[in-house]
Amino acid sequence: MLFKPYFVDILLPIPLERQFTYRITEEESHFLKIGMRVAVPFGKNKIYTGIVCNIHEEEPQAYEAKDIYQILDETPLVQESQLRFWEWIATYYMCSLGEVLRAAFPSVFLLESETLVIANSRFTETDALSSEAYLVYEALQKQSQISVSDVMKILSKKNVFPILKDMISLEAIQLKEEIYEQYQPKLVAYIRLAPEWEAQDKLQELLLLLSRSEKQRTLVLSYFTLKAQSKTPIKKKDLLGSANISDAVCKGLENKGVFEIYHLQIDRVSFDDASKGLPVLSELQQNAFNEIVSSFVEKDVCLFQGVTGSGKTEIYVHLIQKVIEQGKQVLFLVPEIALTTQLIFRLQKFFGGVLTVYHSKYSQNERAEAWYRILEGSDKAQIILGTRSSALLPFQNLGLIVVDEEHEASYKQFDPAPRYHARDAAIVLAKKHQANILLGSATPSIESYDNAQNGKYGLVSLQRRYGNVQMPKIALVDIKEKHKKKRMTGHFSDVLLAEIKEALELKEQVILFQNRRGFAPLIECNTCGVSPQCPNCDVSLTEHKFKQELRCHYCGYHRAIPRQCDACGNTDLSSKGFGTEQIEQELLGLFPEHTIGRLDLDTTRGKYGYQKIIGAFQHGEIDILVGTQMLSKGLDFSNVSLVGVLNADNMLNFPDFRAHERSFQMLTQVSGRAGRGQKQGKVLIQTFNPYHQILQQVTTNSYEQMYHEQLTERRNFHYPPHYRLIQITLKHKDFNLLESGSEWLGKSLQNSFGKNLLGPTVPSVSRVRNLYIKQMMIKIPPKQSIGATKDYIRKVRTLFESIGKFRAIKMRIDVDAY
Repeated sequence: MLFKPYFVDILLPIPLERQFTYRITEEESHFLKIGMRVAVPFGKNKIYTGIVCNIHEEEPQAYEAKDIYQILDETPLVQESQLRFWEWIATYYMCSLGEVLRAAFPSVFLLESETLVIANSRFTETDALSSEAYLVYEALQKQSQISVSDVMKILSKKNVFPILKDMISLEAIQLKEEIYEQYQPKLVAYIRLAPEWEAQDKLQELLLLLSRSEKQRTLVLSYFTLKAQSKTPIKKKDLLGSANISDAVCKGLENKGVFEIYHLQIDRVSFDDASKGLPVLSELQQNAFNEIVSSFVEKDVCLFQGVTGSGKTEIYVHLIQKVIEQGKQVLFLVPEIALTTQLIFRLQKFFGGVLTVYHSKYSQNERAEAWYRILEGSDKAQIILGTRSSALLPFQNLGLIVVDEEHEASYKQFDPAPRYHARDAAIVLAKKHQANILLGSATPSIESYDNAQNGKYGLVSLQRRYGNVQMPKIALVDIKEKHKKKRMTGHFSDVLLAEIKEALELKEQVILFQNRRGFAPLIECNTCGVSPQCPNCDVSLTEHKFKQELRCHYCGYHRAIPRQCDACGNTDLSSKGFGTEQIEQELLGLFPEHTIGRLDLDTTRGKYGYQKIIGAFQHGEIDILVGTQMLSKGLDFSNVSLVGVLNADNMLNFPDFRAHERSFQMLTQVSGRAGRGQKQGKVLIQTFNPYHQILQQVTTNSYEQMYHEQLTERRNFHYPPHYRLIQITLKHKDFNLLESGSEWLGKSLQNSFGKNLLGPTVPSVSRVRNLYIKQMMIKIPPKQSIGATKDYIRKVRTLFESIGKFRAIKMRIDVDAY
C-alpha cells in the first residue's frame, strides 16, 4: 500500500525571498496548523525554527524535500491575518518575509541548534592529538558530550573549529546538532504543609517530632503565623525571610515530609489595579473628543492636531475606555521608550492591570510573555503600549490604534530590514482589522496633514492649552551679536543665564536642549589643523570627557584622548563644537549648588535608565535637565518654567529635504515642555540667524504658514508628498569594485527612470565600518505605478546579483526613505 505524501511550506527567519518545502506524515498534516513553529534542517547541518505557511500535497520539483525535525507548538504562535500583514510589509518595503519574521518574533521563539561535541568511545590514539585537542578529549572523558561554547571556555579562544576538524579527521569525536528551548517561564516557589500534617490534632505530634531541632520548629511556627495572617498561598522566600532561617533548614523539613514545595508561573511584568477614575474633560477637550468619534463614522483614519499641553492624552484615555468596553484591544504607539515611562504611570492609574508594555528595553522572556498574553486575548492585554515593533504583534480583536507624536522620525526603521514606517504600517494594520486609527501630534508631518487637507483623513484641531494656560513666550537670542559684545559665558548668552537664575530662585525647573551628545564633536590641533579620525569610518571621533575617550558614533571604535597631535606631535589641542556633556560641565561650574541631570543615549543605556532620570526630574530632585531630542517628545513636567535651546542652527543647515520641517517640529515640541502648570512658560532659542523664516514661524507657532511654504518647495523640487522616494544604497570594502558596480546599476536604472534618478553619489559619510558607500535616489511621479516601479527594481537587482563580481556588494533598498 502506497502512502500519500504530504508537504508543508516553511517560512524561515533568513533573508531569502522564498519559502522552503518539507515532507511530513499524514498524522502531522492533520495536527499541524498555519502559524505553528517547527524545527527543520537547513543546509548541511543547521537546524532552524520556521513557521508553517501552507500544508499541501505538491512535491517540489527543483529539490528533494527533507523531513521536518520537530513540531514545537501545540497551537499556532502566529495568526493567518498576521502573516498576511507581514507579507504586505515584505512586499511594500521590498524585503524578504524572513526578515519581517526575525524583526517581529522575540528571539527566544527562534530556537536554533547548538553544535554538540561527542566522544568516540573506540578512539585510543591519544598521542596523535595536539595539546589543545587533548584538553577537549580529557573533558569528554568526564562527560559524554559538551557544547562548542564549552570548548571555547576550555581552550579560552573563539576559533575552535580547526581543532575540532582535526579531531574529526582522527575519528576522536563526532559533531551533532541539538535544538534547545530558550524561553523559560518565570516560576515562583510556594510552600505548604504536607497533607498528613494538616489535621488540627496532628499539630502537637508535629511539634513533638521537631522538639530536638529548634530552627525547624521555629520555621513551622512561622508558617502557621503567616497562614493565619493571609489566606493566599505562602511564598517560600517570604517564609524564610520572616523566620530569618536558611534554606538548608527548609530542605530538612522537606526531606522529613513536613513541607511540600510547589511552583506557580507568574508574569515577569505586571501592573497594579486602577487607582483613579477617568479624567474629566474640559469643554474644548469634550468637543474634540466628539469630533473624533464622529470623524470615525466616515473615515477610518483621523489626524488630531492639538497644541502642546492641550491634554491630548486625556482624550486618548476616553477613546481607549470606549473601545475596551466593547471588548476590543487597543494599540498605543509611541516613538521613544522614554515616553513609555510617563505613559505607563498615567495609563496604569486609569486602567490598572489591563495594560501590556512591549519594547526593546524589556528582556526577551518579558517580550515572549507579552506576545502570549496578546495572542490569547488575555484581560491583561486589552491595552498594548509600545514602540514601532509593537505593530507586528499577534492582535486578536483590534479596535483602535493611537499613534502619538505621529510626525516623529523614530517610527521609521532604518537598519536592519524590514525598513518599515510604523505609522504607515499601523494604518494598513487598522484596515486589516477594520479598526480606527488616530494620529496625534502638535506638529503633524507634512504627508499626514496633506492627506487630511485632501480629505483622505479626518482632521480635528485643539488650539488651546488645558486649563486655558497660555502658550509659552518664545524669544530668539542673536548669539552672533552677543559674541561681538562679549556677552557670552561659555555657550550661554547673558539673557539665558539671567532667566535660568530667575527660574532657580523661584524653585522652578529648567530644560536645556542641545541635539548632540558627547563633550565635543571633534578635537583639533591648533598648529596643523588635523583632528583624530575613526580608522573604520570617514568621520572624526567625538570627545567624551567623562570617560576620557574619543568615540566613533557609527561603529563604536574608541581610544584614549591623545595628549599630542598624531600628525605633528604638538600638544596644543582644542575641542571644537559642543555636546550635552560639555553643557553639563559648564552648568556644574555656573550653578554648583544646584543638581544638574543629563538625558541622552549615554546616560540611558540601562533597562531603567530613562525611568530613573525622568522620575528624578519629575520629583524635583534635578533642577536643570540637559538633553538631546529625547526631551522633545511628549514629556509632561508641571514645574518647568524655562526651556533653552543652545544652538538652533545645526538642525536648520542639515543636508536633508526635511531639515526645515524637522527643525520646526523639534523646536515647537521642545518649547512645549515649558509652562505646562498654571504659569506661562518662557523659551529662549539661541541662534546665529534670528531672521530665518523657520525660527520666525516657531516664535509665532505658525504651522499653517510652514506647511504651505514647504509644500510649494517640495512641489517645485519633486519631493514627498507629491513624489515618492526609493533609496538604493550599495556597500563594499573594495572602493573600485563598488565604483564599477554602482555605475552599472546607475546606467540600468537610468534607462527606465531618466531624470528621476539621482546618483550614484557618495553620501556625506562615505565609509562606515570599513565599507565604502554609494547611494541612488529614485523619485516616483504621482501618476507612475509604484508596483510597476518596484517590479522593475527587483528585476534589475536580480540581474545585478547574477553578475559574479558584483554578488559580494551589499544592496539595501529603502522605500519611503525619509
